[in-house]
Amino acid sequence: MDPRGFLKYRRAKAPYRAISERIRDFAEVQLPMAEKDLKVQASRCMNCGVPFCHQGCPLGNPIPEFNDLVHQGRWREAYQELSRTNPFPEFTGKICPAPCEDACVLASTDKAVTIKSVELAVIEKAFEEGWVSPPLPSAETGFSVAVVGSGPAGLAAAHQLRSVGHTVTVYERSDRLGGLMRYGVPDYKMDRALIDRRVDLLREAGVEFKTGVEVGRKPSLKRLRHDHDAVLLCIGALAARELDVPGRGLDGVHLAMDYLTAQNKACAGEPLSQEFNASGRNVVILGGGDTGADCYGTAIRQGAASVTQLIHYPAPDEEQVKEWPKSELLKSSFVHDEGGRREWNAQAVAFKGEGRVESVDVYQVWITGRLKVPVPNSVQNIPADMVLLAIGFEGAELAALGLGSDGGRLNPPRGYETEIPGVFSAGDVRKGASLIVWAIADGLNAAKAVDRSLRGESGLWESYVQPAWTGLTHS
Repeated sequence: MDPRGFLKYRRAKAPYRAISERIRDFAEVQLPMAEKDLKVQASRCMNCGVPFCHQGCPLGNPIPEFNDLVHQGRWREAYQELSRTNPFPEFTGKICPAPCEDACVLASTDKAVTIKSVELAVIEKAFEEGWVSPPLPSAETGFSVAVVGSGPAGLAAAHQLRSVGHTVTVYERSDRLGGLMRYGVPDYKMDRALIDRRVDLLREAGVEFKTGVEVGRKPSLKRLRHDHDAVLLCIGALAARELDVPGRGLDGVHLAMDYLTAQNKACAGEPLSQEFNASGRNVVILGGGDTGADCYGTAIRQGAASVTQLIHYPAPDEEQVKEWPKSELLKSSFVHDEGGRREWNAQAVAFKGEGRVESVDVYQVWITGRLKVPVPNSVQNIPADMVLLAIGFEGAELAALGLGSDGGRLNPPRGYETEIPGVFSAGDVRKGASLIVWAIADGLNAAKAVDRSLRGESGLWESYVQPAWTGLTHS
């Protein structure tokens, strides 16, 4: 480690494709960083006595360790170090918002180390050199585990459970694997080939995948439990939050995930319904989070006439964005440099039109704490041929499983096993909609809980978790 690297070098991020080029297609926006530049960025890591990045990362990735190895050009060792804690660094390297960087000690006085870029470079180097291998077990246990859901939590659990010799079958209700990574994240943020190559490795290890299977209807959860020694539910938290305002039923008002899924399927070769095509339309997006930004970038690439994003929060100033949690709430995406506009302190109160939405009534809000107060006489009317609701998720879809009503969570009081013996939960279904890195971490921990229940003990890796502030517990 260069002890003065953080003093000598400034933070640099991976470059992006030119705006004029990238808005014409759905190919990945981010370009790889040159190896010499990565070594320089890795040298900015201070090798802190107490590296808070470990706490910021739910996986507990050995960040100072792999940064040091990259700085020295010891790429294979860096990969071995990183893969101890993270089975899918390419997923987190592409679409994790990097809470590790928010926690970086250097960020208190300077800009954080570019941990995410270094992590992504390590795994891409590993694939290029052929170092990545399937999680083949040394022996079979004779136990069978069903994993329901092929998102990051389900894939992480399947990886771990197969590595110790359990027979693993992954059930996915969609026609393709990957969960929200496949149909919720735009292609311009992550190429779907990354999912496919990981699935291929899992198949090579003996994991069986069944698509188009909706557990709860056919087969029932009871039947699935009968056929396997354990069942792990990783079904996400896809029950969308609705908005009860006049005009919600008008044509052209859509849930964000329906819109994003339609475009992602179009990128995979399916026809795009005209209903979800923003070309030539005035698009209004409700919600200022990652999903809203994904809709924003998608609408621009579809050729929208205009894109307006409504955000409850006030416009950030330079001081606000330096401090967490404001830094996370008010973080801009690269899509906001591509056109369109954002309206801050804005709340939609009605959608108007004859059969199809034509405009949105919006008033300004004054926010104090969790209270949003409308500003008198501040209503404005914004033209809108398409409205996208990106206002979050209520919880999991549990009714079909017989485990409660939609919008709930499966958060067992003890570890990961639900009140049904042999049935476990992990990821967003357990803790609510969250980050991909939390889903992977929860999948790892749930896999250990399942393994322990079957064999009495487990040597599987358990991710770093702090129950006091995450709401999660060790199994």
